[in-house]
This record gives sequence, structure tokens and C-alpha cells, in this order.
Amino acid sequence: MTLSTSLLTGDHHVHSTFSDDAVSTPAENLAAAQAVGLREIRMVDHVRVSTTYVPEFLAAVRALPTVDGLTVLTGVEAKILDASGTVDAPPEVLAALGTPGGPDRVLLADHQVPGPDGPWSPRATRERIEAGLDPADVVEMLVTATVRAMHAVGRAQLAHPFSVLPKIGLTEQDVTDQLLDALADAAVATGTPVEVNEKWHCPGPRVTDRLRAAGVLLVASTDAHQAADVGVYDWVRG
Repeated sequence: MTLSTSLLTGDHHVHSTFSDDAVSTPAENLAAAQAVGLREIRMVDHVRVSTTYVPEFLAAVRALPTVDGLTVLTGVEAKILDASGTVDAPPEVLAALGTPGGPDRVLLADHQVPGPDGPWSPRATRERIEAGLDPADVVEMLVTATVRAMHAVGRAQLAHPFSVLPKIGLTEQDVTDQLLDALADAAVATGTPVEVNEKWHCPGPRVTDRLRAAGVLLVASTDAHQAADVGVYDWVRG
């Protein structure tokens, strides 16, 4: 996968110690971004509907020193819960997206398959497929839920789209052009950037080429959980 050099001067998905699986502080991530010459960094941490730390996280990011030539953006990462597009984030955080007191965007993540009755784990999804569920229906459900979530929240970014597919025995080739076009139409209509993710190697060239041709804004991300990975692109760079 190859993105233009200008896009590689941004890292739009970087985690800090506010996420329980990351090890670097916002200040360490900022220093790493400066060291590799980034022009943009989006600091993001995981949330659920019960999360209470978001004001503290935003305060910590906004207290960071200004770095000339480096724009610091914010976000929260939340999974899509069900086929209706419900997002697993505190309602007050979603309501504050894009306001002075809230994060810039919510990163919509396919950590699990958004089923009609709630999130399906990869294992549960594989079991349903083995029991006769058509994989095409699973893919359509995933894309439809993502489209609905984009429209529902208004200020989203798609985090590592289609990363769940290999976990359930499918690939991006199982996503039809029609579904990709529906995803692209929703992204354009809602102004939703779609990230090309270094950590999960997704989405691949077929998907990104079709999204780009439809006018979708693509952004590069590492999904870094430690400062040493911030802005370091190998797969994305090509």
C-alpha cells in the first residue's frame, strides 16, 4: 500500500497511557512526533460508554507545549456495538465532539462484528458462519453498521477498517464493490476520514483506491501504543 509523502507526515491514531494497553504518555508521544518531523498527530484513547477519564485526557493533551509546525488533534476510539450503528462511547462525549470541551472526532472501530443483538466476538462470528450464516451477510452487516454509525455521530474517523475480517476467516475481497461504494458515499457525505493503518495492514490497495476515487479523505495512522512507533511507516509507505 502506498500513500503520498505528504500524507505520511501525519499520524492520526496514537494511544497513550490513558488506554490500558499503551505505555507512553501524551508528552512522550508529542516528542516522538516532533522527532520524526510529523505535521499532524491525533492523540486517541479507548473508551466505552462507562468511561469517565475523557475530560482528564483532553486536559492533559491541551496542556502540552506548542510545537511549531505540528498540529495536535484529539479523538476517542470506540467500537461499533450493533447493526443499528450504536457506538460504545459516553453520550456526553459524543455530544461534545468538535466543541471546545470535547474531542475532535470519535474513531469507529470494528473490534468485533456489530450484530443485530450486540457485538459478536470473532469466535462467535466464526461459529455462526460454520453453522450456516452466509459470510456475505456478515460483511453487509459490518458495512451497514459502519455507515449508520458515521451518520449517527457526525464527526468520525474510520479506525483500521476491515481489520476484523481476517479474525473471522474473511478478507477484504469479500467486500463487494457495491458495499465499498456505500461506505465511500457515507464517508464523503459525513466528512469522515478513513485511516490506512500500519499496525493492522488495512485497508489494502483495492479498497483505498476505490475510496480515494470516490473522494474519501485518507489519512495515515500507526495505531501506536508506544512512542517509538509514532509516525513510523513501513507497510503504509509501500
